[in-house]
Amino acid sequence: MTAAAEHELVLERIYDAAPETVFKALTTPGLLKKWFAPAPWSIVSADCDLRPGGSAGIVMKSPEGQEFPNPGVYLEVIPNKRIVSTDAFTPGWNPAGPFMVAIIDLEDLGDGRTKYTARARHWTAEAKQQHEQMGFHEGWGQTADQLGELLKTL
Repeated sequence: MTAAAEHELVLERIYDAAPETVFKALTTPGLLKKWFAPAPWSIVSADCDLRPGGSAGIVMKSPEGQEFPNPGVYLEVIPNKRIVSTDAFTPGWNPAGPFMVAIIDLEDLGDGRTKYTARARHWTAEAKQQHEQMGFHEGWGQTADQLGELLKTL
């Protein structure tokens, strides 16, 4: 097992939508607000400056009304194929307290279907374990299912 795999959490889905449609749902602020937070949480704002170093900021809101900013930057954006972002930096390449690198890969399966693979890579085994205990599989799984429901309407 590689160091990356040791510190990586992975989630996969197959969507009945073309990669272009999935990419649009991943990168359009108004669409992100519809699926990106596990219900009953919500998204207050989403900033998608789709370029290396561009802002990847999401503000989540708890059912009790607390807001949780999640600032970060995009590291790589390949339209309809891949999005890589991290919370290790904020815009302007200002260092932040790193927790993970998020990698979303979209694989065109043909016939209008897309394989969605989400990876959360952590700097340490402890950070990976913390993310698992925070509910990575449940939370990211729920949002991936919410994305699937949204894609049926696009």
